Amino acid sequence: MMVLGEKKIEEKRVSMVVVDEVEKRIELGRHSIFALRKCSLVLTSGKSLAVLGSSGTGKSTLIHLIAGLERPSAGVITVENALISEMSDSDRADFRKKNIGVIYQFHHLLPEFNVLENVMMPLRIKRLSYNYAKRKASEILEKVGLGQKGKDQPATLSGGERQRVAIARAMVSMPSLILADEPTGNLDRVNARKIFKMILSLVNDHGSTLIVATHDLELAALCNDRQVLA
Repeated sequence: MMVLGEKKIEEKRVSMVVVDEVEKRIELGRHSIFALRKCSLVLTSGKSLAVLGSSGTGKSTLIHLIAGLERPSAGVITVENALISEMSDSDRADFRKKNIGVIYQFHHLLPEFNVLENVMMPLRIKRLSYNYAKRKASEILEKVGLGQKGKDQPATLSGGERQRVAIARAMVSMPSLILADEPTGNLDRVNARKIFKMILSLVNDHGSTLIVATHDLELAALCNDRQVLA
């Protein structure tokens, strides 16, 4: 017998991310093209999903739509039972700030800030105290093996180190959902596998849910589920 509280927990677990018949159309003058067409998926809480497909199939578009960076042309997207596809731009931004971490193929670190300051940024944006943000950023940098690099500038790091900083920044606030868009696309195979396993380890440690866009079948096999875009 399931009590009411357990039922609510189960419903939340089942419906962490729901994408229902989602499309993204781009207008080009009098013509339009589909960046994503009739995409549907359901992902349960605490699971990892690899979205596979060749270039141009809409993997990055799907990540952007789930993150609320763009609005779909059709269809419905819910994250943690919140209908983000119908939110205003400001509400989507606020929801993303509180619930979603995004890791991009290109690290997008801020060059004017050092490593520690870059990782602290999501917490400071939430107006959390400087000391708290510094402590949490230091802790996550230790987890990704960069505890001694906090005062370094991004320009002095290797490509793999920069991507680890980007991962730390996405994970520092322990978001319930992590979205990764080709996070190892610029790394050699050895570093790509190492970085990908690090993402999975951090996601598991935090109990987060992961959706990763990738064309790498070997890395995709490390996730719980896979979905192919055509």
